[in-house]
Amino acid sequence: MSISGRSPGLSEQPSGRAAVVCGLGGWVPQRVVTNEELSQRFDVTDEWITTRTGIRARRAVDPGQATSDLAVEAGRRALRSAGGEAPDTVIVATATPDRPCPGTAPLVASRLGLQEAAAFDVAAVCSGVVYGLAVASGMIAAGVSRRVLLIGADVYSTVVDQSDRTNAIILGDGAGALVLRAGDPEELGAVGHFDLGSDGTGEELIIIAAGGSRQRASDRPPTRAEQHFAMQGKEVFRHAATRMANSSRAALSAAGWKPDDVDHLVPHQANLRILRAVADDLGIDPDRCAQNLVEVGNTGSATIPLALNAAAASGELRPGHRVLLTAFGGGLTWGSCVLRWPDIDPPLAATVRSEP
Repeated sequence: MSISGRSPGLSEQPSGRAAVVCGLGGWVPQRVVTNEELSQRFDVTDEWITTRTGIRARRAVDPGQATSDLAVEAGRRALRSAGGEAPDTVIVATATPDRPCPGTAPLVASRLGLQEAAAFDVAAVCSGVVYGLAVASGMIAAGVSRRVLLIGADVYSTVVDQSDRTNAIILGDGAGALVLRAGDPEELGAVGHFDLGSDGTGEELIIIAAGGSRQRASDRPPTRAEQHFAMQGKEVFRHAATRMANSSRAALSAAGWKPDDVDHLVPHQANLRILRAVADDLGIDPDRCAQNLVEVGNTGSATIPLALNAAAASGELRPGHRVLLTAFGGGLTWGSCVLRWPDIDPPLAATVRSEP
């Protein structure tokens, strides 16, 4: 089932309030895992990895670092970018929470000095930030929130079996964040025209089987494989390319845009072949497709805000540009939305070490 059309913040709410992007930030760990390092571990070549994924390096947390640590740093940068009043809501999209219970967002909010803010996690895997944008837009449109900090953060190095070549060469760690404020639907930065969907019959295509009530209720200890991230690559490729392209078309249609109107396609950074397949299906020139996975890999929920951060920091993304966001993740879940890029100060590159 898919939900498509204008977001409540753009057309259905009598208040006429929209969620407007006003801040952006990103952060990746300092430790770089190169293709050369992985080629020695798996007895493959740098060219073999690059040809299949488009990735040359990815980042990994140091021992003791968790999702909340990256989320806090990305959130701090986004808040600095936005300025103004403190958010009253914090949303963390992640598939690798610090703990199964409680959620990671309340801890992140507290560490950012936002102890009184509403805070909760969104669990839509790599679609989490698009789902989070829809939730934030609805809360702002309804008057529940005035200002929302939305963070996508994942540390896949903690859940990937490092002897699993298929997933170890693709996945990396990182966090990206957006600040949204209440504003006018016609403003630059107003987010809307969402398309969201899911298909639970494909839950086993992207999965960590152990740790939840299903495995615990089986009354048997989990296997090693069940404790780690697993993905059926060929099926995921087929679903991801098709679902993101179809969802993108639905969002574009609702917005009254054509593919030629899109200045920047910002897809979930799964791997280069999927990005190219989506762009080709939509008829969008690959030069208009944001790509930052070459240096950071697939960072899960963080990929879209990190790609936006890289494009904005480089000057490639400028005020008024028409942007299409689209994502696909475990669940299965997918989603797309559009916005015109706001006039905000360029953020720091996510790879730059922050001030003490």
